[in-house]
Amino acid sequence: MATEKRLEGRVAVITGGSRGIGRDIALKFASEGCNIVVAAKSTESTGRLPGSIHSVAAEVEKLGVKALPVSCNVRDPESVEAMARAAYDKFGHVDIVVNNAGALWWKPMLETDVKKYNLVHEVNSRGAYIVTHAFLKGMVQQKWGHIIMMSPPIDLSHVPGRIAYFISKFGMTLIAHGLAGEVAEHNVAANALWPVTIIESQATINFNLGGPKQWRKGTILADAAFEIVRKEPKTFTGNALLDEDFLRSVGYKDFDQYKCTPDGEPQRIVWLGRAPAGAKTNPAGVPIG
Repeated sequence: MATEKRLEGRVAVITGGSRGIGRDIALKFASEGCNIVVAAKSTESTGRLPGSIHSVAAEVEKLGVKALPVSCNVRDPESVEAMARAAYDKFGHVDIVVNNAGALWWKPMLETDVKKYNLVHEVNSRGAYIVTHAFLKGMVQQKWGHIIMMSPPIDLSHVPGRIAYFISKFGMTLIAHGLAGEVAEHNVAANALWPVTIIESQATINFNLGGPKQWRKGTILADAAFEIVRKEPKTFTGNALLDEDFLRSVGYKDFDQYKCTPDGEPQRIVWLGRAPAGAKTNPAGVPIG
């Protein structure tokens, strides 16, 4: 019996899709029959930044769907518009946008000059706004669409020590909340999604945020993103979700599958709030590993 492809015929644009979480989401969606626009800056794989739009597109196509690799800088509106035109020219429609491209900077204000402040805003909140705007009209016209922001629930305890970064990330979450109110009547959903643990990625490696025993694989976010977009948009919108909590709510029980090492002990990050009873935690700001 053939396995049901639950996203068959859909088209997803994934920014930051050349590696890490973006790649994991692309492959998960593709395995469910979704065609993928791999949008990122990396056109060649390097030692410091392994993976490219072309390598991920090749992996996607091995799963039996179509892929479009597009070089795109989310900081540049003309680059985003060119990416959107290419997506519509190839597929005729876009159903899902995952705003995954991001700039990480966990430093206090005295270690964050205006150039760095501008960078995280231009990539995170402004970039997500530009990309979403490029596809929103088409989703409204077709009366179906999912927009995902890779950003956290708004919690002010996140902010000290990371002011620039979390202003930019909360901006993405506000876009999701705002759009949910603006376009729900058109069957277009907007949600935010965020991990409860550190996720293995090039950014966490470069920032030395712990090690493999403390990380989870990006596939946990891929599974969570899939569980969002398989829903009818009008039935699930305006949420700011945490990956593990959301997956548990829809029936997932095996979280060992997301460990980066067999003996891993991923710890839930706690800022100034509280974690669920019994959760293994690590206070934010304390070095991990």
